[in-house]
Amino acid sequence: MSTISIENYLKAIFKLEQQLREVDDRVKSKDIALALEIAQPSVTSMLKTLSGQSMIDYIPYQGVRMTDEGRRAALEVIRRHRLVEVFLIEKLGLSWDEVHQEAEALEHAMSAKVTNRLEEFLGYPTHDPHGDPIPSREGVLPEVIGQALALCEPPGTYDVSRVLDQSPEFLRYLDDLGLVPGARITLVSVEPFDGPMEVSVGDRAVHISRSLARRVVVEAATSAL
Repeated sequence: MSTISIENYLKAIFKLEQQLREVDDRVKSKDIALALEIAQPSVTSMLKTLSGQSMIDYIPYQGVRMTDEGRRAALEVIRRHRLVEVFLIEKLGLSWDEVHQEAEALEHAMSAKVTNRLEEFLGYPTHDPHGDPIPSREGVLPEVIGQALALCEPPGTYDVSRVLDQSPEFLRYLDDLGLVPGARITLVSVEPFDGPMEVSVGDRAVHISRSLARRVVVEAATSAL
């Protein structure tokens, strides 16, 4: 089994595990299959392999829970990916809607030594261009703060801190609206019954769906930009 395939599985399981509502919940194989766009029988085969390597605790028909060893391995891949994204934007001038796919390929080709040197070269960034936290060398993931814009109540002023959907089309749309990490916005109004939200970005008023707002994380503004 290739290292790339194993790393992709570990990364997907880790991210799905972060979405679980209860500590005792397990990631379901069908969700892994959907995340990786792979047939479920192939997923089952890989889960058995990862279980044999002590990367996961796998119970057929119940799901998966990562072991400490598996979690460390997943965070190593995520760390490389997010550092590469910072490098591609800050040093090579790529746009934020281009870097995810590039980093998907490069994340598997870096040693720990190169990763640490890259981090040093970039000035020890704590977040990638989409606002995702970068794990430390010790495998510690910085605490994620903020909440989805969809959960906020008007009126209120917020700073965009993170974007959860990194598909190129979605990122380009956010760019057009000005809803990018670091932007200060004002939530003006929210229509009832899952209606649209009116947001002020600079001197521009935009109306966004609740679906979009669920994928944009904000923090309450506490100081002037």
